[in-house]
Amino acid sequence: NAANEIAVEAYLQRRIGFYGISQVVEAALSAAARDGLMKDACDIEDVLAIDAQARGLARALLTDHHLP
Repeated sequence: NAANEIAVEAYLQRRIGFYGISQVVEAALSAAARDGLMKDACDIEDVLAIDAQARGLARALLTDHHLP
């Protein structure tokens, strides 16, 4: 959801097109899996850390234009 929020924000700012939203989310999920960041959350600290990582990945993808 965090990556989606970042992608929607970029769409609303006209930085990406509508279909770019799903591309950002898919690329963020792929990057998280590749980097070993996909894990179960045990407590609120884990949830917040995962949220921050997902937002960071999405922002990096948008900034670096590493979209598929």
